[in-house]
Amino acid sequence: MIKISQKQQQLLLIFIKNGLLSSSQAHNLFVKSGEDLSLVTVKRELAKMASGKLLSVSGKGRASAYEISTLGRIFTNVDAGTYCSEEPDKRYGQKNFNFNLLNSLPPEIFNADELLALDGATAEYSRRIMDSPPTIAKKELERLIIELSWKSSKIEGNTYTLLDTEKLILENKEAPGHDKKEATMILNHKNAFNFVHENSKEFRTLTRANLERLHEILVRDLSVGAGFRKKPVGVVGSKYQPLDNIYQINEAIDSLAGAVTKATTPYTKSLFALVGLSYIQPFEDGNKRTSRLLANALLLAHNHAPLSYRSVDEKEYREAMLVFYELNSIIPIKKIFAGQYDFAARNYAVK
Repeated sequence: MIKISQKQQQLLLIFIKNGLLSSSQAHNLFVKSGEDLSLVTVKRELAKMASGKLLSVSGKGRASAYEISTLGRIFTNVDAGTYCSEEPDKRYGQKNFNFNLLNSLPPEIFNADELLALDGATAEYSRRIMDSPPTIAKKELERLIIELSWKSSKIEGNTYTLLDTEKLILENKEAPGHDKKEATMILNHKNAFNFVHENSKEFRTLTRANLERLHEILVRDLSVGAGFRKKPVGVVGSKYQPLDNIYQINEAIDSLAGAVTKATTPYTKSLFALVGLSYIQPFEDGNKRTSRLLANALLLAHNHAPLSYRSVDEKEYREAMLVFYELNSIIPIKKIFAGQYDFAARNYAVK
C-alpha cells in the first residue's frame, strides 16, 4: 500500500482537476486553495510523487510539467458528494474508458490500519460461525439472502420493501401493486447467492465462465441477453461511456481477472471485482448486480463474510461508483466497502 501524505493528497486533487501543470502552476493553485507552502517544498513533493509513480513527468528543466498518473487517480481522496453535485457535463472527469486503469490496480489497496480493522472483523465472524448451531446457521443464511436481495435490488430502483422481500423469499408471495419484474429481480438475487454459496470454491479466481453463469442467473426472465454485449451502453447520470467493442471487453475482463489474481487479500480481490466489473459493463444489463454477487463470491471462496449492503446509503454508493467511473478514484467506494464488511462480519453468521 502506497503512503500518501496530506500535502500530496491536496496536490493530487489539484492535478486531477487541472491536468498538465508546471511546478509553478501547481504551487499557485496550492496557495489559492488557502495553504501556505513554498515553491521549493512543492517542487520537492512533486519529485517524490513522480518517483512513486503518482505523477508522470514530461519535458526537462524549466520546461518540465507534471500530470496525474492512473495510479495517482486510484489513490486520490475525492469527496464524491461534492463532485457529483455538479451536472454530469459540467464535471471534470473522464468520458472514455481508461485502458491503463485495470492493469494499474496495485496488489493491495488497504493500508495497515484498515487491514487490521478488517482482519479483526473477520476474526469475529469466524468465531461466530464456529459457535453457530445448524438451525441458527440456516436462519442466518435466510436473513442475509433477504437483506442482500432487498438492498441490491433497491440500489437498482426496485420498490419492494424489506418486509415485502421477506414475504416473497420465504412464502413466495408477491407484493400487490408491483411489476412482476421486481419480484423476479429479487428471486434471481436469492438464486444467485445460493449458487455462489454452494459453489464458493469455483470462485477463488475470476473466469469468464463463472462470471457469465452468475450473470445468467441474475437476469433470468428479465429480457436481458446472455453473454458479453456487442452494442454500446450508457451510464445514467454520467458522461462516462464504457467500451463498445466486444474484443476490447474481453481484454478488459482478462485484465480485471489478472488484477484480482494479483491482489494479496480477499478484501482487495472482492473490491476490485466490485468496481472493475461495473466499470467494464460487459453485459447489456445487470452489471452492478453481477459485480455485487461476484464480490461476495470471492469473499466466500476465501472464508470471509459476504456483504448484504443493508446499511449502505444508495445515493452515496452510486456517487462513489461514479467517482470511480469518471475519475478512477477507488477511495470513496473503498470506504463504503470497508464499512459494509465490518457490518456484515459482526451481524451475520453464514457458514
